[in-house]
Amino acid sequence: MSAPPEKTTPGWLAALPAAWLAVFFLIPFAIMLSVSVAHRVPGGFFEPGFEMGSYLRFVSVFFGQILLTSILFSAAAAVICVTLAFPFTVILTRLSGRAQTVVLVVLLAVLSLSEVIIGFALSTLLSQTAGVGNLLAWLGLIEQSRAFTPSFFALLVGMCYLGLPYAVLVLYPPVSRLDPELGEAARMMGAAPFTAFRTVTVPLLRTPIFGALILVFVFTLGVYLLPQVLGRPQHWTLSVHITDQAIFQSNLPFAAAMAVLLLLVSLAMVGLTLLLGRGARA
Repeated sequence: MSAPPEKTTPGWLAALPAAWLAVFFLIPFAIMLSVSVAHRVPGGFFEPGFEMGSYLRFVSVFFGQILLTSILFSAAAAVICVTLAFPFTVILTRLSGRAQTVVLVVLLAVLSLSEVIIGFALSTLLSQTAGVGNLLAWLGLIEQSRAFTPSFFALLVGMCYLGLPYAVLVLYPPVSRLDPELGEAARMMGAAPFTAFRTVTVPLLRTPIFGALILVFVFTLGVYLLPQVLGRPQHWTLSVHITDQAIFQSNLPFAAAMAVLLLLVSLAMVGLTLLLGRGARA
């Protein structure tokens, strides 16, 4: 008796995600791309055209400072988050199953908070009247209470608060699958615990670590509210300047050009992460 023929997935099902991608990504991207090369009309309007003036502004000192600020903030936040998340995740995987579940639920709860809540909560925590300055003054670490926001430090703390849960959740699956006997074998051969961690655990998880770095970098590259609440104008990132150019400077072509660049950088980083994942599986 012959086996029944296998059921194949209908081809029309593939049209659903393709249509979704076209409607909610490709069409808006095409509109944004056409606006970026349009002719700017005084008064905040634009008309169809093909001018590269907005993209030529990328080589100006003004845009160079904006791009450098965004990259430095995102890179610093990514390095700090992964540096803290990696040992935290290693310790987390050594806890009991119930304790791991509780910690993961807390991390997911943090992810449910909006950037608005996080920004204003940190601004209150780092303020002079109701913040940690009072505690530090009471402990005698500083002479009198002071505000820590707006500042470079406050903005970096906010970005790390946003990115740390993502770094932990990305590192958790590969770390939990790591054989603990490898580190024990290194210690039995005379390696110190930190040496075994640095020479055995870290190299085995090099790809997930790099993937977590890219993920946090891409995520923090698009923060919008935190730079305005916790930072100064010189700390504004590319996302803030896109809104400033579109609304307050009435320069929609330049705002669209910066948005195109931000999107392409993010997609390039995501593509790099996928390539690393394929290389690791190979």
